[in-house]
Amino acid sequence: MLLLALDTSAAASAALLDGDTVIGRFASTDTRSHAEVLAPAVQDLLRGAGVAGPDLGAIAAGVGPGPFTGLRAGLATARTLAFVWGVPLHGVMSLDALAFEAAADPAAEGEFLIATDARRREVYWARYRGPEAPHGLPVLVDGPHVGPAAQLPALPVFGAGAGLYREELHAVDAFATALPHAAALGRTASARLAAGVPLLDTTPLYLRESDAKVPGARKKVGS
Repeated sequence: MLLLALDTSAAASAALLDGDTVIGRFASTDTRSHAEVLAPAVQDLLRGAGVAGPDLGAIAAGVGPGPFTGLRAGLATARTLAFVWGVPLHGVMSLDALAFEAAADPAAEGEFLIATDARRREVYWARYRGPEAPHGLPVLVDGPHVGPAAQLPALPVFGAGAGLYREELHAVDAFATALPHAAALGRTASARLAAGVPLLDTTPLYLRESDAKVPGARKKVGS
């Protein structure tokens, strides 16, 4: 099955997969231009593979956790394309995609953590258990959460959050700069669909209230 995966929980990324094989990928290092780069990247991926949008079997979108602006851009793109092309749309927690990649590392044999940068001296994180039969996927034990790195359990930590807070966390060096990427998210979605494991809807996981506030009533100026 052809599957298009999009993730904007960190940087913008996209991938086109045939089953669990990635046949095209895109990633941007600019965290401020998700909306501008994602749609052209999808167009280039499909054109390069000779695929039309309605040929896709599904679209998978990363639902975070992540910042408001980034997640909105990716999810709006995924929802629009799924509607226009008439293909099923699924959500995947972006931390699950990192866990899917990390699960092959020996440090992930028992329980482990995934952590990404949440800014404000905090991380987005979740706790996992190593892959289990019959689907061979890592199991989410707890999370997602957002909070200070020092409050995380004393377990091996994969992801860019571990690299940022090495003094507080048991970072796995091979994954200490890893960010969620659409390619891993797509493989996660494909594996779950093949195993009959339910996927999420596309409700975003913000975990924080928005910084934007509705202005209050103006104070009256005394005469």
